[in-house]
Amino acid sequence: MTANNNTFAVIMAGGIGSRFWPMSKESRPKQFLDILGTGRSLIQMTFDRLARLVPSENILVVTQERYRGLVAEHLPQLPSENTLCEPFMRNTAPCIAYANHWIANKAGDAADEAAVIVAPSDHLILKEDEFLEIANIALNHTRETTHLVTLGIHPSRPDTGYGYIQFEDLPDAGDARIRMVKTFTEKPQLELAEQFLASGDFYWNSGIFIWSLQNITEAFEAHLPEMQALFEEHKSDFATEREATTIRGIYGECENISIDYGVMEKAPNVAVVLSDFGWSDLGTWGSLHEKLSLDAAGNGTAGVRLQATKAAGNVIVSDAFHAKKLVAVRGLDDFIVVDTEDALLICPKADEQWIKQLVTEMKGGKQK
Repeated sequence: MTANNNTFAVIMAGGIGSRFWPMSKESRPKQFLDILGTGRSLIQMTFDRLARLVPSENILVVTQERYRGLVAEHLPQLPSENTLCEPFMRNTAPCIAYANHWIANKAGDAADEAAVIVAPSDHLILKEDEFLEIANIALNHTRETTHLVTLGIHPSRPDTGYGYIQFEDLPDAGDARIRMVKTFTEKPQLELAEQFLASGDFYWNSGIFIWSLQNITEAFEAHLPEMQALFEEHKSDFATEREATTIRGIYGECENISIDYGVMEKAPNVAVVLSDFGWSDLGTWGSLHEKLSLDAAGNGTAGVRLQATKAAGNVIVSDAFHAKKLVAVRGLDDFIVVDTEDALLICPKADEQWIKQLVTEMKGGKQK
């Protein structure tokens, strides 16, 4: 079974992406950038991918009000009413609750049969055909069971920046890639991450979810009942002129909590589809390195013509993609160099967590 007119997709696009400064800024965060120089921003690539599974009119974007114009600029084919604007950031659980009620209103009498794909707007997927195959496996499974499904990614290294899913066998699943989730572990220390890889029964948590609307609604009722009640109480205001005011009131009372902590880690009915489709959450410049074009010394570049001597393992990026700026380096190993119109970043890859700290420190100066 493939996706149909009662399948919906939710693109979460409200983040700021501070770890990708200086290209990502509050005025134009990471999801609206063409980080790889492909001619398509990350949110456009996400939309294009999901549109192969879901009718375009059934794709919605949840973002901040200040990014409504950017969403319209990047996704002119998206109906304006399909952009849901959060009044302020409250993490992913309220975002998904908002989307659930929008979908229920849109699906009407067919809401009990609706299936939903939830995906971040700023992830990279290099093997799109493999992703589509996995997504269809998950969609079929959610239509046939009461499971909430997440997509797990085969780990290539003991990365301490990702969440991990421990899985166990699911008898009679119909596909060996479908397993039951045993535990979630968020961003382990290196020694523990190394143990996870050695065990063979841990995958990275992609943050991509697939479920039936009915099952995720029941999960909210069980695990986040107060949040669910807030949205349910005011559901008649959705798709009316009262919606913006109502949402502001709801978000003022909502707990700031992720869907992972609020629902997935508590629910007993979570399955995972084991996957390997060239995924990266692009959380940091370092995570981008392996996705870039690499020279013989392992220097990853985008938007530049690199002249390197005695230099290896660097990430060197410019937003002058069409100009292909010439960059020359000598005696530089394992650094991040990012050049934009108004800023230059030079930072050891080992210290890249400092970038987020730097952005926080610059907030007083309103770096835009």
